[in-house]
Formats: sequence, structure tokens, C-alpha cells
Amino acid sequence: MPFDGIVTRAVTKELSDTLVPGKITKIYQPTDTEIIMTIRSQGKNHVLLLSIHPTYSRVHLTKDSFHNPADAPMFCMVLRKHLSGAILEAIEQDGMERIVTFSIKTRNEIGDISYKKLVIELMGKHSNLMLVDNEKGHIIDSLKHITIAQNRHRTVLPGSVYVLPPQQDKLNPLEVDGETFIGKLDFNAGKLDSQIVRLFVGFSPFIAKELLNRVSLGTNEKFMEEFLKLQEQIADNRYQPVIYRGSKEEFHVIEMNDFQGDKEYFSTTNQMLDTFYSGKAERDRVKQQAKDLYRFIQNERDKNERKLKKHARTLKKAESADKYQKLGELLTANMHVVKQGDTSVTVIDYYDPEQAEVTIDLNPNKTPSENAQGYFKTYQKLKTSKVKVEEEMVKTKEEISYFDQLLQQIDVAGVEDIEEIREELREEGYLKKQKIGKRKNKQSIPKPEEYIASDGTTILVGKNNKQNEYLTMKLAHRDEIWLHTKDIPGSHVVIRAKEPSDETITEAAQLAAYYSKSQNSSSVPVDFTKVRHVKKPNGSKPGFVIYDNQRTIYVTPDKSVVDKLKK
Repeated sequence: MPFDGIVTRAVTKELSDTLVPGKITKIYQPTDTEIIMTIRSQGKNHVLLLSIHPTYSRVHLTKDSFHNPADAPMFCMVLRKHLSGAILEAIEQDGMERIVTFSIKTRNEIGDISYKKLVIELMGKHSNLMLVDNEKGHIIDSLKHITIAQNRHRTVLPGSVYVLPPQQDKLNPLEVDGETFIGKLDFNAGKLDSQIVRLFVGFSPFIAKELLNRVSLGTNEKFMEEFLKLQEQIADNRYQPVIYRGSKEEFHVIEMNDFQGDKEYFSTTNQMLDTFYSGKAERDRVKQQAKDLYRFIQNERDKNERKLKKHARTLKKAESADKYQKLGELLTANMHVVKQGDTSVTVIDYYDPEQAEVTIDLNPNKTPSENAQGYFKTYQKLKTSKVKVEEEMVKTKEEISYFDQLLQQIDVAGVEDIEEIREELREEGYLKKQKIGKRKNKQSIPKPEEYIASDGTTILVGKNNKQNEYLTMKLAHRDEIWLHTKDIPGSHVVIRAKEPSDETITEAAQLAAYYSKSQNSSSVPVDFTKVRHVKKPNGSKPGFVIYDNQRTIYVTPDKSVVDKLKK
């Protein structure tokens, strides 16, 4: 994901045009790597996201909603103290580096004007966000504190002087001419794309390879010509934000000419970044928080798969029970020809129309009667086990289906949904219950996800079993419309209308398909019926229901439709 110097330049220009001058009205910190600021500019409120996530570090305007903690973290409190009500005066990039500085005018404790800088360094796992006193150059605070033991080049601590990261002695591609560009490259050494990345700041491997593709096998003059075209495009801020959807999803503000795959174009860099990153950092947080939970559920599912195979082998053996009954009866009928100590006896099978002979194995240490009784006991044991094994197989299949449902729910869960899944597993006895310390607060009511159909109708989606049961069994009216993917693990969806339009039913079906195990499939069957026709069998697993009087609609999940319906 090349959030390189060129993308940084594009988004900085857009942010400057959109937010300057602007007033900082709200500041939140939903996670330990993200800051959300609402900035009032040009008569509108804009939500700015600043993230130092080790994988998804970025800065852009966003339309995503975030879950804010009840108690603000310390860094958020510091920002509120110094920046609430402040005026954003400038947004600038440091050359072609991935460093963006927000220059801010504010007032100190006694009301005097003071100037601060909010500096974000977008450098992968080394990313950081710092509030700096512009007059003294001291760091007031930062999202990550870096001591001298962690980095001998510079410290990032409250009170220390802010200095830029160590320079890599790269050239700014906007400040060199074509001959200098060509002269820096060693055409005999090969790997020109790696050379370009190593020599010029702001160029990612993505752009270096695109430049080589444009040149192909051309001459040095062709190389120079294509570089100057790219240089002019960047200098003039002529960008085409695009997301490339191939085997690996990528984005950039420079269009690749020979890309084979789907492209999605955007009018602004901020829209492109918001679309590309939407949900990715959230999914990463969920993945980290649910890593042990996912592994536990997967292990439980695998244990039941092994149990099912064992039951199948036992059932296959049990199906031969009648053979042991027949051997016992044949042995009883021919008891007069058997002596103790015999290891086998051959008799006529009077059950066979051809009257063929059959050999019966014997235990020489047992009497003929005991051998016959042994066959009858085996017959009774297998006959009884067949009934029990069939019952166990039904239970085991239900367990597998239940764990499949939980795995699907983790795939679409938000951070706040994971604890509800843990609590459900504790209640079902799969996980140990937490020790009771302080008196627990009153259990919170599950909150299904809310969407708005094109005609304004509310659609609710349960993202885990607690939400599903609350939505279907308590919240929904009996005459409202309930939807679920047909024979596929997924969410309960309820349209809050008794006679919704066909368009609303289709949109709700889209949500049901998207929040199911078939999210990446096409033509997914979705059943819908009145809530009154949905029942929960006694003793069934959480979230399990049966229903009738349904109709089926086929839809292909589309994230853009889901995003459009999001409240």
C-alpha cells in the first residue's frame, strides 16, 4: 500500500484547500494509534483522521464512524487542552517526505496568542504524532514516547526538542532536471526501480515500476521524457486517485497505464484513501483482540469434525449388526457339531436361498454356547450404539454449525462485538466464567447495527448471537420482515416495516448476504418472512431459529451498497 511522498503531497494539498483556515471544534482518540478531529471550515464540519497504525498509518478526511471511549486517553486530553477552539492556519509537507505539519494558532492559559504544530510522521511502524510548541520547539506530548534507549538518533518525549527524522540523503525529484535524474542511475547495474527508490525521496516501488513500464525498452531520452512528464504532473498537482482491485488491492494518485484488473476512480485523494482504508484498521484491531478467541473456536470446531468422523466409522460398523445376529443364530442351530477348543466351524447358511456354507470364527477358550452368546451380545451392543451414535452425530453437526456461525460473526465483528461473543461462550460453558470482583453493572442491552434504506426505512442487523436473539425475539414487531441467508451462517436482519417496498427488501437482502459466510460469493439466496413465522426451539443454541412461510431472493453482496445504507 504505497502511501508514499507523492500521495502525501496530494492529500496535503487537498487538506490545505479544504481545512485552511479552520477551527478545531472536537478532538477524540478512539484507539491508541488514532486521533479524530472535527474542523469547521468554509461553513462545513470536516472529520480529520490522523493514524500512526503500524500497518495503516495515514492522514485524510473520513466519513467513517468511530467508537470513542468513555474516558479520554492522556494524549487526547493534552490535545484538547491546547487545541480546542484553535485556528488551523496551514498544512504543509516536508519536501517530498511523508511528514505533514499542521500549524495552529491558539491561546495559552492566560489568554495570550501562542502557536503550536501538530506533526504526523507516516513511516509505518515508526509513525508518530507529536504536539510541538512552535516558539520553543519543544515537544509538548506525543502518541508514542521514544527514549534514547530505543532510538539513539533522537528522543521523542515531553520537553525534548523536536528534530526531524534522520535524513537519508535522497534527492527531491521535483528539484532535479532530466539529465541529473538519468545521470544518477547506473544502467549497467540493473534493478533500476530499486535504484530510483534508493536515490529519490517520495518515490515508492509502485511509482518506480510504473515509470519503468512507461519507458519499456526505450532509450535514455525516452526515460528522461517520461520522468519529466511525471515530474510536471506532480508539480502541477494533476492527480488521478484510483484503487486497483487485482490479486492484491493497491491505490495511488498516479494511474498505472498497463494494470490488468478492475479500477475504481475517485474525484479526490481523500475519498480514495477513506474508501481504501475503511474498516481495515478496525478489522486489524478485531483480529488482534479476537486472535485467541478465533483459535479457540476453530479448535473446538476441528475437535467436532474429528468426532464426527469417529462417529461415522462407528455407525458404519453398527450397520453390520444383523450379521452378528445371524452368526449367533446359525451357531445356536448347529451347537451339536461344535466342540470346545474349536477355532471355527463351517455350517450351511439357511438364510441364503442358495444354501451356501459359511465359516464362523470361534474362541477356543469358550464353550459353544458362550460363543453364540458372544455374537448376540455384539449384535445388541452394535444395535444400541447405532441409535446413540446417530443422536450424537446430530448434536455434533449442530456444534459444527454453531462454531461456523461464531467464526463468521468474528469475521464481521467490531471491537465492541467481540466481548459479547466471549460472554456468550462463557454462558454456554465453553469458556470459564470470570471471577466476580466488584459488583457488575447491569448487563447492557445488545445494539444491532442500524442502516437506512433508500426510501428511509430502518434496517437492523445483528452481528453476533446476542444481538440476533435480542433483535428477532424482543425488539422486532411480529409483522415486520425478517431476513437470513438460506442454509448459510449469517446475521439476522429485520426491516422495521410491515409492508416494505421491493427495493428495501433487496437492500436488506444485500445486508444479509454481506454479513454472512457468503460475503464474497455471487447470487446468494436470502430467505425473508414475517417475524411471527420465526421460532426458537427449546434448548437450541444461541442465535438458532427455525422459520416458515418464507420467500427467497438472490443477491450479490456489494460493499458499496452496504456503505451507502450505513446510518
